[in-house]
Amino acid sequence: MKLANLILIPAAAVLLSGCEGAVMSLYKTFGPDHHYVSAKAPALTLPPPPAPGSPEDKADMKTLLDWQARRSEADCRAAVAQKDASFEEFFGDLKPFPEPESPEAKTLLFRVFFDTDKIVSAEKDRYPRPRPFLENGELEPCLGRIPENAYPSGHAVLSRVYALLLSDLAPERAAEFIARGDRDALNRVIGGVHHPSDIEAGKLLGSEIYAEMKKNPDFIKDLGKVKAQLR
Repeated sequence: MKLANLILIPAAAVLLSGCEGAVMSLYKTFGPDHHYVSAKAPALTLPPPPAPGSPEDKADMKTLLDWQARRSEADCRAAVAQKDASFEEFFGDLKPFPEPESPEAKTLLFRVFFDTDKIVSAEKDRYPRPRPFLENGELEPCLGRIPENAYPSGHAVLSRVYALLLSDLAPERAAEFIARGDRDALNRVIGGVHHPSDIEAGKLLGSEIYAEMKKNPDFIKDLGKVKAQLR
């Protein structure tokens, strides 16, 4: 059996049990480049962020300051509760899966997360936009002074991908899942760590990623296994 497969077998379960960092680091080193969609897929097109000082950039900052002025402690707690961008943090109370989650569901979620995370990392490297609090000293992020680049928002990408995945599994609840994903993404603006345009770019990229996943027969097969368990 290939090393990549040996790592994948326990990876999905371990990632959901609190050892995410170490397992993901090992998997990124020895695992496959991707499962359903590569970061090099030509259909993944993201425009550059607004130029510093542009009207769009100024509008971003105004929105951030407006949210900072009116956010509540509860708003900040909600944002902090989703700091790791995990599926459970985003949709744990809405997921349609039986408990405990099946190995097929865990594997599907792991593969979707892995591919999406790699694509987000590549886009952040391509567009090194600073976090908004580095641009304006008036901003006090309640999520802390998070490192790494801001564009696009990884939380917005993942929450959109997960929302679309759940919408395919339970179409009658699609509006509920999309609304939750949008709120999850907005929490990053409320928390002061992302510009609104980071969020919009994240939603766009998330939709593109999911559309590419649906072209992959392996994804359709894995999605079908999980959907069959919901009936």
